[in-house]
Formats: sequence, structure tokens, C-alpha cells
Amino acid sequence: MNAGHRVTVGFLPLLDSAILVAAREKGFAEAEGIELFLVRENSWASIRDRLAVGHFDAAHMLAPMPIAFNLGLAPLAARTIAPMALGLGGNAVTVSRRLWDAMKHHGAADDLDPAEAGRALRAAITAPPGGERPRFAVVHPHSGHNYELRYWLAACGIDPDRDIEIVIVPPPLMPDALAAGRIDGYCVGEPWNTAAAIRGLGRIVTTKSLIWRSSPEKVLGASAEWADANPQALAGLLRGLYRSARWCGDAANRAELAELLAAPAYIGCPVEWLVPALSGHLHAGDGTEVDVADFFIPQERAATFPWKSHALWFYSQMVRWGQVAASPQNEAIARDSYRPDLYRSALRSLGVALPGANAKVEGGLTEATPVGSAGASLVLGPDGFFDGKVFDPDRIAEYLVS
Repeated sequence: MNAGHRVTVGFLPLLDSAILVAAREKGFAEAEGIELFLVRENSWASIRDRLAVGHFDAAHMLAPMPIAFNLGLAPLAARTIAPMALGLGGNAVTVSRRLWDAMKHHGAADDLDPAEAGRALRAAITAPPGGERPRFAVVHPHSGHNYELRYWLAACGIDPDRDIEIVIVPPPLMPDALAAGRIDGYCVGEPWNTAAAIRGLGRIVTTKSLIWRSSPEKVLGASAEWADANPQALAGLLRGLYRSARWCGDAANRAELAELLAAPAYIGCPVEWLVPALSGHLHAGDGTEVDVADFFIPQERAATFPWKSHALWFYSQMVRWGQVAASPQNEAIARDSYRPDLYRSALRSLGVALPGANAKVEGGLTEATPVGSAGASLVLGPDGFFDGKVFDPDRIAEYLVS
């Protein structure tokens, strides 16, 4: 099919830009009448600003960012919707060699277990009296990285506002910041954890998918004004991205996907930095290899569905960490930032599995579970938080009290 709509989309050099890259390079967008023009940026602030001033129609975006924009938490931001997610998982926590040595002294193991790693980190940072607080980097204040790092630390008895310092560093700069001694650890998407491990700069200590299984990470963030004015272009884009996600999720395509992403126009890194995250066979550092089967999920488990319960969990964390006040109005803004209605409308013609609900209890599935859906069969889970907590989007006030 000849391209009928030109759509400009910003992205950052990260593994989870995969669905966008493959949609362009493998022709999935073009087959839906979309001329997909991808523009690489190096910081989430640039993505925010260029979407706000109309340079981009849509963007590869941190999942909490549309919510933050619509809540007025960014000084320069357009009203933004999330009509599609771009996969589950994909992040990890990496620490410096020096901090890892201290954690090992306090019993840290090689298995990436978040509870054990957290206990060792707590002991390591409280052992030396009068020492400076360790400095950890995340990619943006309104990021899954910030919230999952804080969630993990707090659940392990570490106060993320008192016991450590959290700073903002763009993803590609994190390994070098660690090497320069400017930070002691970071939470970031791939390949920037594997890069530090392979280069001998740091050690991966846990992953997003172990802190919260089947957890959201990036979304397609679209200008609400553009989406309203171009419904056919948006629908075509969503169909092309869904077909791309299906291709990305096929293990037979991993080698080709790694080659595509490694190109200078996209991530611009050695292919061997990308293969571990795509296969789930991670190189944690010092020759240690650990299998994390669901490290990054492009398509299975409704990985591209924009769950309103995901939006509300991010909102709950914004409230928890003092970024926004809790109110029925703010809760409604967060909920309405994610648009499963647009996802359903665009994909219904493909006969794909569509969840029967727009929200679910997060952490309620201990094993893979077939669920009611429109179209093909759908399996969700396992999901869940490492500390056993459950998030019910209908009981946010109780959750915040807990």
C-alpha cells in the first residue's frame, strides 16, 4: 500500500523503541498507509518540548509522562494521550563496582533477586558511619525508572529521599557517568545496563521485571490535538505498530531486530549489547549470566494494551512521592490519559485478542491465566510486585494509606 499519511515520531536510543523501528524498517507502517518518519533525541526533556511545540505528532514516551503533562507537572507540555503501550519490562538497576563489592560483603547474590539485593544495598549504605549518601540516577522525574527504583528501595527499608540521592541523567550517558564516579548506580532501560556490565564498569543487581512482573514501561504518546484531527492516521499507525510488535516478539527475529536497532540511526551500539535483553539471558557483569525469561515483552500478555490500571498506578506513585496532590479530579485526569478505546477501535478489524476490561488488579495473577477477550484467546500474567503487594485501581485511597 502506498503511504498516505506522514507521521513524525520522536524516540530515544533504547531497546524499547524496537516496535517503532521495526514498523518503519520492516514496512509494517507503510502497509497501513503510514509514512513513518522517526527522529532520534537524547533526552526525555527534548521529546516533551518538541511534542509540545508541534515538531512531533507522537513519540516513544515514558509511560507516566502523558499523565504528568495532563496534570500540569511539566512547564512546557501539550495535552497528550497514550493510545498504545510499547511493551512490558526492559529496565534494570546497575551499581558501580565499588558499591557492588560492598553489597557482596553484605551477602548480595548473583541471581538478581530484588529482596536480597535490596537487603544487601541497605546494609552497604548504612554500614559506614558518616559516609556520603550514594547517588543514583534515573532518566526523568516522571518515569517508571524513578517510581520502580523508589518502590524497590522503600520496600527494602531504604528511604529514597533520605538514604540516597536521586539525580536525572539521559539514558545514553549513564554508563559514562558511572565510569566517571559521578553516580553510584542507576535505573535505566537497555542496552545501557548491559553496556556497563560488558565494559566492566558496573554490575546489574536487579531488573524491573523482577520488581514488578509484566510491568509497563513505554507508551506511544500522541498529541491529543493531532490525534483528534487525524483519526485515520492514528488508527493506521496503531495497526502498523501492533503488527511490528508481533514481529518483534517472535524469537526467530531477534538477531535481525538486534541488527536493526544497533544501526547508527537508532541506538548506535554494538549488536552484542542488545542480544541479552532480547533473549532474557542477561550479562550481569564479572562473567555472571542470569536468565530472566520475561525481561522484555514486546507483544505477549497484552503488552501493547494501554491499561488504565497502569496509568492509575503511576498516578498513585506521583501522589506517594509528593509530585501531585490526591484528588478525584487528578485521578480522573490520570485515568483518561490512557485511551484503550482508540486501541480497540484501531485493532478490532485485525481480529486480535482484546482484553474484556480497561483495567485490572495489578499483582493479582500468580501464573499465566487465560482471560475473557474479544477476538483470539488472551493470556495475562504472571504479574505481581516482589513484596507481595496488590494494586486495585478501584481502591487507590486505601492503597496510598498502606
